[in-house]
Amino acid sequence: MQTPLRASPRTPSSRRLAVAAAVGLSLALSACAGRSSGPQDTSYVARDVESLYAAAKDRLDRGQPKLAAALFDEVERQHPYSPWARRAQLMSAFSYYVARDYNKSVESAQRFLSIHPGNRDAPYAYYLIALSYYEQISDVERDQKVTEQTRTALQELIRRYPATEYASDAKLKLDLVQDHLAGKEMEIGRFYERSGSWLAAQIRFQNVVDNYQTTSHAPEALYRLAETSLALGVPEEAVKYTAVLGANYPGSEWYEKAYKLVQKNAAGVTAS
Repeated sequence: MQTPLRASPRTPSSRRLAVAAAVGLSLALSACAGRSSGPQDTSYVARDVESLYAAAKDRLDRGQPKLAAALFDEVERQHPYSPWARRAQLMSAFSYYVARDYNKSVESAQRFLSIHPGNRDAPYAYYLIALSYYEQISDVERDQKVTEQTRTALQELIRRYPATEYASDAKLKLDLVQDHLAGKEMEIGRFYERSGSWLAAQIRFQNVVDNYQTTSHAPEALYRLAETSLALGVPEEAVKYTAVLGANYPGSEWYEKAYKLVQKNAAGVTAS
C-alpha cells in the first residue's frame, strides 16, 4: 500500500528564505540603534524605541526567540505610531515562528496585514502565515484542518504575489500539501472499502481522481474504483477505470493489478 508523500516541512530552503527576509527587516532599522543592556531586558520596562528594538534583536540573535517576540511586541505597544512598530510586527511574527509558537506567528503576521495591507513587506507576512500552518501538518491518520489552512494560505500567497521568491517556494509546498490531502482521502476510502461500504469508498476515490489528478495517489484511486465497481456488480465501470489507468499510467503496478482483476472478473465486458 502506498503511503502519502511528505517532505519535512522544516526544509533548509524555506528556513533560509524566512531568515534572510527577517534579517533584511531587522537591519533596515537596527543600524541606528544602540546596543541593548542585556540582563535588564524585560518586556514591561518603558524605554525609547531604539533601545527596545535593539534589545529585541539582541535576544533573537542570542537564540531567545520567545523573549525577542515579547520585546518586539513591546515596541508596537509602547511606540505604536513609530516606523519601528511596523517592522517590529513582522519581526515578532518571525520570532514566534522560530520559537515554534505558530499560532502567535500567524496572529502577528495577520495583524501586520490588517494594518498595512499594501506594504512592500506584505508578501513576507503571507509567507510566514503559510509556513506557520505548513509546519503543523500532521500525518494522514489525523484531522486535516491545518492542511486545508496551509493550502488556502499557500494559494493566497501565489495568487497575490506570483512573481516573488515566496510564491516559488509556495508552489513546491502546495504540491506536497495536495499529495497529503489526497492521501487522507485514500485513507478514508480504504477504510470504507474494508468495511464493505462500497459507495462511500467510491466517493472518496473519485474525489482523488477529480481533484488530485497530479498527485501520487491518482493511479491507486483508479484501481480502487475498478475494484469497488466489481464489488457493486458494475463490471463495465471497472473496465472503464482500468482503461483510464492504462492510458495514463501504463507502466504502473496499479494498472497491472487492475488489468488482472478485470481479466479474472469481467472478461468480455466492454466499458459503458
